[in-house]
Amino acid sequence: MNRFKGKTVVITGGNRGIGYAVAERFASEGANLVIASIEPQVEEAAAELRNSGAEAIGVICDVTRSEAVKTLYDRAEEAFGGVDISMQNAGIITIRKVEDLTENDWDATMAVNTKGVFLCCQEAITRMRKSGKGGRLINTASGQARDGFIFTPHYAASKMGVVGITQSLAKEVALEKITVNAICPGIIFSDMWDYNDKIWGEMLGDYAPGELMKDWVENKIPMKRAGTGKDVAGLVAFLASEDADYITGQTINVDGGLIMS
Repeated sequence: MNRFKGKTVVITGGNRGIGYAVAERFASEGANLVIASIEPQVEEAAAELRNSGAEAIGVICDVTRSEAVKTLYDRAEEAFGGVDISMQNAGIITIRKVEDLTENDWDATMAVNTKGVFLCCQEAITRMRKSGKGGRLINTASGQARDGFIFTPHYAASKMGVVGITQSLAKEVALEKITVNAICPGIIFSDMWDYNDKIWGEMLGDYAPGELMKDWVENKIPMKRAGTGKDVAGLVAFLASEDADYITGQTINVDGGLIMS
């Protein structure tokens, strides 16, 4: 399939986990890839995509800084002539009991997960408006945007903020052939979940003694399995395609039925 031949896709947090799985899916359908991360490994991830035959560049970017975000989209335009699809996926999490949660935990999480999404949407929309061709924005929220989980009130708040940003921007750009949607991944096996499983498992105590976090949560998933990056990539590719022309301002769960609202 070459649905995205000639299209340029920017993905923040694109060097691993969900972001890299999405990059692979777009690469398989002919897109030009600009993957961004604050981690230097983003260059290696881009090289892997090129080795598979894709057109891809890696850009080190701190999504909490407007200057860095502008540079990211400048690089996309310089390399491929524009931006057609932008996935705001960079995110962080810390897990602490409420009395141990610090102001820095709160500020850092909100800066990356919420402010970072806004700054990238702002820059992408600016470029898409100038081109007049429209575009697609896809924001990574979380199941916690629907149902906050234990030990992560700051993370839940940051992801609920993503939903608000999505809805507001979708209304603003609806007449400009730009759609804005959010996705809510549930339990997706990734580097982040390796961290979650260890820390939550240590902290759950009386909530689920003797169980790993992922086992405890998987028992609540109707499909009885955690998701993969490929599961999420399929939804993202759909939202970026012409089949989703009339879908905007929506927040869609991809979680095996864990949350049905």
